[in-house]
Amino acid sequence: MAGEPKPRRFRAIYLLLIVPYVAMLWVPSYNSVEPTLAGIPFFYWYQMLWIVLGVAVLLPVYISDERSGK
Repeated sequence: MAGEPKPRRFRAIYLLLIVPYVAMLWVPSYNSVEPTLAGIPFFYWYQMLWIVLGVAVLLPVYISDERSGK
């Protein structure tokens, strides 16, 4: 039918979305106090950094998905 959306297929760029999850779920990699950044322990600023990096990872996936959907 004309009104049905076409099925979505897997694309390799979606694998980028795994990177932030692995980085945050692998706690031993950032479970330390040193190095500090402006007095903030590594444990905390690493997690805050991944907010920005998560956006940077999501942006190319979003742009790619928007271009292919039109």
